[in-house]
Order: sequence, then structure tokens, then C-alpha cells
Amino acid sequence: MHLMRIGEAGSEKPVARIDPDSYVDLSDVVVDFNEAFFASGDLETLSAVVAERVGRGVVSKFAGERIGSPFARPHQILCIGLNYSDHASEAGMPVPSEPILFTKSPNTLIGPNDSVRIPRGSTKPDWEVELGIVIGKRTSYLDSVDDARASVAGFTVVNDVSERSFQLERNGQWTKGKSAETFNPAGPWLVTPDEIENVLDLGMWLDVNGVRRQTGSTSTMIFDPYFIVHYLSQFLVLEPGDLINTGTPPGVGMGFNPPVWLEPGDVMELGIERLGKQRQLVLEPR
Repeated sequence: MHLMRIGEAGSEKPVARIDPDSYVDLSDVVVDFNEAFFASGDLETLSAVVAERVGRGVVSKFAGERIGSPFARPHQILCIGLNYSDHASEAGMPVPSEPILFTKSPNTLIGPNDSVRIPRGSTKPDWEVELGIVIGKRTSYLDSVDDARASVAGFTVVNDVSERSFQLERNGQWTKGKSAETFNPAGPWLVTPDEIENVLDLGMWLDVNGVRRQTGSTSTMIFDPYFIVHYLSQFLVLEPGDLINTGTPPGVGMGFNPPVWLEPGDVMELGIERLGKQRQLVLEPR
């Protein structure tokens, strides 16, 4: 399934995307794609509902509605740093022997086409296309990487927007550079694992003002998504609906010589094969 939430911010309704033009409205059977929904284990039941409604022709047409994040604000957003060897190289940092973990404020979450706002005092705003994992059930101390598969509700596109001067020049606190408002566009869809034949074979890209900046593939991840879920479960409890951002391929702004930073009026467009694409206008500080 391709789960979506459409409508104005704060009033989104849950739907299932059928094709580029149509969807099945699920708001009568699901309150929201939130922690309670994922904890219920109703994904499989929902799939049957969608199939039955498609069979009866109970399908709606998209009519230009805003697309929200495909899941409600999570309990936590966890991020893995330097998870592509070529990105570590462009950052001038060693390839990590274990996943680097930092967090991002959950209120950074916005829709895939909402505007991104540069924070006050920013001098080095940057972009990062990433694969996002959404957790499907309460998860702790998994016994194996294979066990992690049952804990994943689906995958999505995220833009791990970053402010590098906050991240790297303010006493090493990565979270400072990751948690400004609007810094985590997600979506357009949450794609369930059964729809992805090989999550380690998905092309990734990001353009700024029509210029290709990032080109990569999940095949070059250092730590694959299921390893990451297993690994994190050894240190903390993953709650249903939690989001994990899994790192970015090379081509971020700070990797250029000289660096290229986002400016008000810039447009970011990005996507991951089979997971859809995003578009964000960059706004000036408040």
C-alpha cells in the first residue's frame, strides 16, 4: 500500500494512493496514521479494506489537495549520520564502525511539498535526501536483524534539512543543526515493505533550482535499514510511528568547493525510486 494524508495542516485525512490520479478515502475506518494505528497492527486489515473498495469502485480523484506527511507527528525522530561511505569522504570524516545516532525534534515534520524556513542566525543551511523508516510496533532488544523486518511499517522519502554552522560549530551538537522548524519534510507516501522488492536498490536524487546536486542509491549504505532497526533496539525502545532517517548520499552543500548553501527563494526537488518525490520552496527567517 501507499499510505497518504491529505488536507490542510492539522486536518489531514488518511487515504491510500491507488495511482497518480486516485485514492481510497480511509477516514471512516482509521482516525489517523499515528502511533495508535501502527500499534494496533491493522495494516494487513487495512489492505483488505482498500482492495475491497477498489473492487467496488469506491475511489476518489485527487483534486489538488495539500499532501501532508504520510504519518502523524511521531514520538521521536532518530537519525543515522554518515551512513554512506562516499558522503563520509566528502565530509572529511572516517567511515563509522557503528551507526552514529542523533535526534531531530518531532515538530520538524512537515509535508513533502511544504515550504522550508531558514532559521534565524543561519549561515549554512543545507539539504539531504534520505530514506526514512517508520516503525510499526513497539520494539526493544530484537534478537536478530531478521526480526527487525516485522517491526517496519514502511518506507518514505525525507529531506533531512540541516544548518551546518549550528551542527558543527556550536560545540558539536548535531541536534542543534537539525531541529529548526520545517526541517523534516516527509512523504508523499508511506510505502509498505511488501511493495519494495529490494530496499537496498533504490535510486536517490536531489536538485536545487533545477541543478542536480545529489545522485545516489541505497545500495551504498554502510548499515542497511533492518540492521539499523535491530541496532537501535539495543539502546532504546522504538515506538509505533517513530521515524528513522537513515543517512544521505554525497552531494550535500557543504561537500562542494566552495560550499553551496540554501538561500531564500531556492527550490529543492528530491525523490527516491518507487517512493515518490518532494518539492520545497526555501523561505527567509521569520
